[in-house]
Order: sequence, then structure tokens, then C-alpha cells
Amino acid sequence: MDTIIEFKNVMKRFGEQTVLDGVTFAVERGEILAVVGPSGTGKSVTLKHIVGLLEPDAGEIVTVTPRIGYLFQSGALLAWLTVAENVALPLRETTDLSDAEIDRKVEAALASVELTGAAEKYPSEISGGMLKRAGLARAIVRDVDVVLYDEPTSGLDPVTSGKIHQLIVRLNRERGITSVLVTHDLPRALKIATRILLLKDGKAVVCLSPKEFVKSSEPEVKAFLAAMKGEVL
Repeated sequence: MDTIIEFKNVMKRFGEQTVLDGVTFAVERGEILAVVGPSGTGKSVTLKHIVGLLEPDAGEIVTVTPRIGYLFQSGALLAWLTVAENVALPLRETTDLSDAEIDRKVEAALASVELTGAAEKYPSEISGGMLKRAGLARAIVRDVDVVLYDEPTSGLDPVTSGKIHQLIVRLNRERGITSVLVTHDLPRALKIATRILLLKDGKAVVCLSPKEFVKSSEPEVKAFLAAMKGEVL
């Protein structure tokens, strides 16, 4: 297998609280890895370590690509810029591309997330689902290899959530984008992910295919599934 990201016994503390406690796992190129677990168990902190927003106190993180996009939970668009200008921002800040080339890449990114018609709108003029898609277009506009998703469907209705998950799968299939998805939506994660990573108390409990995950005899997995039973079944 072609490992693109690897955590090796990663530790992270904030004051007296240990958030990551010897986390070890790998992400394979081209997969959709869903990271699940109770609130406060280190899921978003894990993403921030991958993209370099945080550094581990101990252990090692190995990535074989610098081209990583990040979709924040809120979408994190700048209110005073149009959707197209928001998507163009990473290119304007980190490349020497011409305006014409930037416009071409922005148009292609917006088309990939089915948002071409909203290019000239401002964030306040579009829906929550469109905000997430605009944030995703900005995340992929640099032709990234990996996209990190921090609760991409938080606050969205089930239909819109389903469309976001379909986009994740389509970008994976059409662009070969590797995805790491932090989510509380276990039923959908089981449908779209290649593997499920369960974090609990700052530790990586298991990393299994969806079929293996739901059949796992690990006590932590069984307890997590029991807590989610009403949504999964």
C-alpha cells in the first residue's frame, strides 16, 4: 500500500489535558478515512496536526505531499469577498499565476462542487450547504492530493449532508483525492469511507473497513456502536 500520511506514537497536551496519547495510524493514498469517536477525543486536533496548524509534543507525523487542503467546520469564507474571490485567495497568496489562469482554476473548482452559478455572490447571500461547497472549492483549487474535512455536514439538513458526502466520493473517484473526514455522522461514514478510525480518550482504538468495524469484538467499538445504535440501524 502507498502510505501518504503516518502518525507514529503522537502525543499532544494542552495544559494538564492529554488530547492525543500515543496515536498511531496511517492514511493510504486514494482512500476515504473517516475519523469517529466521542466529542473531545482528539479528532479535530488530529486534523490540525496533519495540516501543520499544531505540532506534536512527542512522536512523529510523516506526510509525503505538501499539497493538502482543509475544509473548516464553518467553511471559513471571508464575508467581504465573493465566492470566486474566496476560492481564488490561496492561488493569489501562494502562486505567481496570471489572472487568467487563476480564473480558469477557480471556475474548474467551482464546477467540481456544482457551484458555478454562485461565483459572484457573497457568503451572506448563499445557504449553509453552499458555504461548505465554496469552502471545499477553495480547499481543492491548488490541485491538492489530500483534503481534510472537519465536520463538513455540521448544521446541515440530511438532504444537504447527503450531497456533501456525494461530493467527497466524487472528488475521490474523479480527482483521486485522498480524504480524511472527521464526522459524527457514523451511518454516512460507514457508507462512503474505505476505513473507519475510532479515537477514544486520545488513543487510536482501531482502524478498520466499515464491514470489519460493525462486526468488531473490540469493547470500545461495541460500546461506541451501542451508543450510536439508534442512528446506525
